[in-house]
Amino acid sequence: MKTPLPRPLIAVVAALVAGTAIAATGSTPSAPATNAAAPLVHINNFAFGPQTLTVRAGTTVTWINDDEEPHTVTASDHSYRSQILNTGMRVSHRYDTPGQYAYFCSLHPHMTGRIVVTA
Repeated sequence: MKTPLPRPLIAVVAALVAGTAIAATGSTPSAPATNAAAPLVHINNFAFGPQTLTVRAGTTVTWINDDEEPHTVTASDHSYRSQILNTGMRVSHRYDTPGQYAYFCSLHPHMTGRIVVTA
């Protein structure tokens, strides 16, 4: 005698057949999954890397301080400014409107970067 599949597993199989992504924490359908990892900018050796990052509108960019010194992420137009990021700390900002967004470290103004947002 065959054992019937548990109800949550049936929902997962049905969603996969329909081409819908499944949330990792449950059995309900979620937004379609993307293969691209969230964009990450590393702060290291008094530089942002990559210095220029291109993303699509609606993307959240995360900066992580891999340096031994504290840094900030500050928009050149002063529309946002992070707290001081010590080693290992992260900060994120969402870019909804296409355009070019320059930023710098307010503690070390020679450190600059740019986010290019496409439609």
